[in-house]
Amino acid sequence: MATIKPFKGLRPPKDIAQNLACLPYDVMNAAEAAEMAKGKDCSLLHITRSEIDLPEGTDVHSELVYNKSVENFKNFQAQGWLVKEETAKYYVYAQTMDGRTQYGIVGAAACQDYVDGIIKKHELTRPEKEEDRMILTRYTNANIEPVFFSYKAVPEIDEIVSTVVTKTPAIYDFTAEDGFGHHFWVINDKQMNADLERLFEEKVPFTYVADGHHRTAAAALIGAEKTKQNPNHTGDEAYNFFMAVHFPDNQLKIIDYNRVVKDLNGMSADQLIEKLEENFDVEKIGAEICKPAKLHEFSMYLNKNWYKLTAKVGTYDDNDPIGVLDVTILSNLILDELLDIKDLRTSNRIEFVGGIRGLGELSKRVDNGDMEVAFALYAVSMDQLINIADTGNIMPPKTTWFEPKLRSGLVIHSLD
Repeated sequence: MATIKPFKGLRPPKDIAQNLACLPYDVMNAAEAAEMAKGKDCSLLHITRSEIDLPEGTDVHSELVYNKSVENFKNFQAQGWLVKEETAKYYVYAQTMDGRTQYGIVGAAACQDYVDGIIKKHELTRPEKEEDRMILTRYTNANIEPVFFSYKAVPEIDEIVSTVVTKTPAIYDFTAEDGFGHHFWVINDKQMNADLERLFEEKVPFTYVADGHHRTAAAALIGAEKTKQNPNHTGDEAYNFFMAVHFPDNQLKIIDYNRVVKDLNGMSADQLIEKLEENFDVEKIGAEICKPAKLHEFSMYLNKNWYKLTAKVGTYDDNDPIGVLDVTILSNLILDELLDIKDLRTSNRIEFVGGIRGLGELSKRVDNGDMEVAFALYAVSMDQLINIADTGNIMPPKTTWFEPKLRSGLVIHSLD
């Protein structure tokens, strides 16, 4: 069963929380981070992307950057911009998008659960990205940013969250510049904290990494590293845990993750369509945007026209957790077989566009000449994600897009 503990969080005062909170480090480059932090001395980006406080062109993986993060982290605490709780507790973090709100519990997940497979993953990680987050954690001795987890909904946990949300005021409550709402409660009630800890132990057999595979892997590696360094290790030390926001699966919605390709592998548009008709029913829609409406239905934008592609029976396997995925069908039957794109992780002929940008972004990329063809997919479901994780399978690259992104800085987990 899952071990998820309360912890003594470092939190900002209410009056600066909105300016301190920021998007995750990996959704922006240095220039974008600098622009986002402009005029905000207390923005957490001064810690998570501290190269913005160093000369332009500084290597983001250099010791200078990590040392600057530590300096800024200490300064934030000295300034009173981050204040540590006196007692361990859970928090509720809710996000609102398009009128829909999802409620997550912020708690300290166990590194050993990741090692033991109780925390389940659905993506491969890259060692160089793990190492970057490990170094930042080593230097700051803290989980600066949370990871995004899910679990199969438990009514008793939902009831506690509902009580917290309806009976106590939110500590932080703001709408970010992207229009998404962020709401944050501190659970001060001792009995509620004790009940949550017990319910996680009794009712949650597994948790699932939704977004943040590299931070999760890095946290587990840091936990193992610190265990070896401590001759008096007990297992209760803060470094045995890392910060995650745990959302019930029935409140989450995965957004589509689409593809744009630079060329047609030597084919003309007519030749590509002719080849597609071997495995797909192809219907020309015209200039009006065509969005996939169901599983095994795709949209393609080519030569200023949208097409609906429906995979023919026999080209997919609905009984196979990977074979049922539309990203698998697209990768095997179109990207690999027709366009000769063998490795989505390394090919420079393909790029990925999150569905949050809308399908208009796909046609824009093709019309301006950057790309030759675009493909839109029907979004993966939470049931599919959990099934893949439960069966020990790995999704193809760039399959899931979760939105809204968690704001970093509303609470931090110190490893002291």
